[in-house]
Amino acid sequence: MAYQVCIDIGGTFTDCLVSDDTGRISIFKSPTTPGAFEKGFIDVLHVAAAGYGLAPREFLRAIDLIVHGSTVSTNALVERKTVKVGLILTEGHQDVLVLREGPRKGAFQWRLDYPEPYVPRHLTRTVGGRIDARGREVRPLSLADVETAADAFRASRVEAIAVGLLWSVVNPDHELAVRESLRRALSDIPITLSHEINPMPREYKRIIAAAIDASINPIVRTYIEKLERALLEAEFGGELLLANCVGGMMPVAEMIRKPIYSVMSGPTLAPMAALALSDEADIIVGDMGGTTFDVSALRDHQIIVTPDSMIHDDSLGIPKVDVRSVGAGGGSIASVDDGGLLHVGPRSAGARPGPACYGKGGTEPTVTDANVVLGIVDPDYFLGGKMRLDRERAEAAVAKVADRLSITVEEAAHAIYATSNHNMVAAIEEITVREGINPRDSFFVCGGGATAIHIADMADILQLKRYMIPRFMAGLSAFGGLISDIRKEGTAVLLTSSVGFDAAAVNQALAKLKVEGDAFLAAAGVVPGNRRFEFSFLGRYEYQSFEIEVGLDIADGTVDADRLVEYVEAFHRMHERIYSIRAERDVVEFTAWKLRAIGKRDGQDIWRSHLLPDQVGDPTPKTIRQVYSREAGLREATPVYDLDGLGAGARLTGPCIVDAETFTAFLKPGHDGTLDRYGNLVVHVR
Repeated sequence: MAYQVCIDIGGTFTDCLVSDDTGRISIFKSPTTPGAFEKGFIDVLHVAAAGYGLAPREFLRAIDLIVHGSTVSTNALVERKTVKVGLILTEGHQDVLVLREGPRKGAFQWRLDYPEPYVPRHLTRTVGGRIDARGREVRPLSLADVETAADAFRASRVEAIAVGLLWSVVNPDHELAVRESLRRALSDIPITLSHEINPMPREYKRIIAAAIDASINPIVRTYIEKLERALLEAEFGGELLLANCVGGMMPVAEMIRKPIYSVMSGPTLAPMAALALSDEADIIVGDMGGTTFDVSALRDHQIIVTPDSMIHDDSLGIPKVDVRSVGAGGGSIASVDDGGLLHVGPRSAGARPGPACYGKGGTEPTVTDANVVLGIVDPDYFLGGKMRLDRERAEAAVAKVADRLSITVEEAAHAIYATSNHNMVAAIEEITVREGINPRDSFFVCGGGATAIHIADMADILQLKRYMIPRFMAGLSAFGGLISDIRKEGTAVLLTSSVGFDAAAVNQALAKLKVEGDAFLAAAGVVPGNRRFEFSFLGRYEYQSFEIEVGLDIADGTVDADRLVEYVEAFHRMHERIYSIRAERDVVEFTAWKLRAIGKRDGQDIWRSHLLPDQVGDPTPKTIRQVYSREAGLREATPVYDLDGLGAGARLTGPCIVDAETFTAFLKPGHDGTLDRYGNLVVHVR
């Protein structure tokens, strides 16, 4: 038997999904190991080996492929534990990271202190020389300035260097010369060039991306080297791919070259899973783990890529799958402020010590503790009975909230439950209503170990009509990695407009992007028949400040001046969908052209071959559980079904509970579920 594996490291648990030759998928979990993620990586492989009755080395030798979503770079940025970076800019423009861009949000927050630049001024150096917007050298590069900067960086003991010169996306000669000079002076320090990491005309986004990439380069490289060493010692001889933030996988060498693409890469796998699980046009994906609730959306059955992701006060710079996060995970801590208001999150109990019911030293009330008190979660069947929860500790923790609010423990638990739900609903509305998606007309796909406990209540608040609880919901991101393509994005800056559209220049730029994308897929081992290319452009109305991305329907990869009216109309439609207006008389400017190189992997769709047998007769509950009802003010007898005992076509009527080995689902009255042929529960709301 040969296996393919995806490992996704979360805030509380590390998920491991394993697919075998028959398409059967199994999910395994083990506690995350902060500070030594490679240990948790190997630990969960040992858990999976035990699940198959194999010795760890025997199991690893049988694995053909491991795909991995890492949180190392994200954690380093969130915790501000990056390396010291030196930054080289064009003379006279040393304040690019200080001034940033004109903000579109928070225009009236005038009391805020101005944030510090990502790279402090004392580590920023400028060099003489100038390239203009047409790529012409106006002034030659001053190599003496570069040598002076190298001396200053050596004295400051910087660990990485970023270079961002004006108009390097049009002519990179000066940036390339700076790198060559720095390599002679500082041969052991990694150097990031802005035109290579983020080829776009906006100086701030291009340069901040280079600075962030440089600041995590040694961290990501060290983690990957530790991981490869651990796998080698465990006798793994297959291929390792790493998740990127554009919704796909990258070979290890490519990720080491561009580590910024690992930032927030894990959560981007959940929408990729939803893309495969449903054919619906508009889909909302909610992934509730131990620390956060990650929400994303698909519009017209396409993932939404945003150029505006933030890390603290700075833009990430590069485009990434649009995923928003709030502190509303199972480990989110509930507290009551001095005014008597209940808050849930963003503080989290995390993996250590975890919720009080874990019995590992946690004493503060969390969402998971509340769900245990409510009776939704069975303490004796958590993770299929592999981990027993302590109901008394959960009640003692929630009692702290009850005492502050002068209510019963059950009422306090329900208040925590409801508050957490409203926090998640706010995040869902942020990414749907404000992005031109009506949640009432959307299909919701649940992800993470806790979402199915909360989705029924959220569905009623959002007025959802249907939602899905996937069979592998608790490892939805890992499932997304297991079935994801190999992906890479390329961008070419070329300004033209609907007046005087330069089709020849655009086609030249697209052809170059296609050659680069094809070379990337070839290096990743993708055979020509499995390679695919998607094209799009960044456009705006003349005098607008910001662009939007619009897909291009060009199968052969070339634009045609005779089809210009189609490209313009596609822009109008997308602009109207996002902003509710279209200006048909305005000139449309095309500022950049993009290509997504997509490679299909062998065995990627084998999961579709494993189908559930049909349900015979009506489903029979395995037990009855007493679940607290806020409306009734008491505990009510609720039937509990075992997911593994249900066949395709099985129908369930709420109120009821569905127990799976890695999650619990709670259906409210009026919520009716049907199991599809892959074992996913599709729920209709009456």
